[in-house]
Amino acid sequence: MDLPIPERTLGESHSPLTRMVVDTLRDRILSGAAAGGDRLVEGKLSEELGVSRMPVREALRQLASEGLVTIEPRRGAAVTQFSEEQVRELVEVRATLEGLNAKLAAKRHDAAKIEELQSILSEGVRLAETGDTLTLMRLNQRFHDALANIAANSVLRDIMRSLRDRTALLFSPLNSGRGKQNWEEHAAILRAVIDGDAELASLLATRHVYNAAQMQP
Repeated sequence: MDLPIPERTLGESHSPLTRMVVDTLRDRILSGAAAGGDRLVEGKLSEELGVSRMPVREALRQLASEGLVTIEPRRGAAVTQFSEEQVRELVEVRATLEGLNAKLAAKRHDAAKIEELQSILSEGVRLAETGDTLTLMRLNQRFHDALANIAANSVLRDIMRSLRDRTALLFSPLNSGRGKQNWEEHAAILRAVIDGDAELASLLATRHVYNAAQMQP
């Protein structure tokens, strides 16, 4: 008979230990060390990480809220595995919203924020040959977040942040071999933003998502 899971407290769900476990498990998933469908057993993870089950349980709940983990009654947690239909739907929505994000950024054209985006781009181009998947993934996140800051639409930014969490699992294994191409595409998007060409920026950002997903629009 399964025992009920105790209700979490606010302190537990936001503890530094829980955040450490969340970061460790997220890195495992996004690096491909834990693949879609792999079981995430609380007891085994707590032993591996040298922590009690509570922070592991809270971490799995957090990752489930991000879409990286699926928790099923009596089966426990597993790395999320998308169906072909789910992949198509996620890519369609993200491509559309990234296009709007870039379009707004080109229209609003904040010089100080563009300088920050150029700095991130330079770092990404420099590291693209290293094959450091996790570092490039984090830089990619920073690039798109910085682009959203230029677009200056808080509603779109919040939607995009949530969607990027859900699609990170989809894109990370596909992007391991296209680091240089990713940053070349980022550079083209940035050039269009700097030029104030909203339509081109939108087209390039939309195409970038489909390229990363290895799908046709």
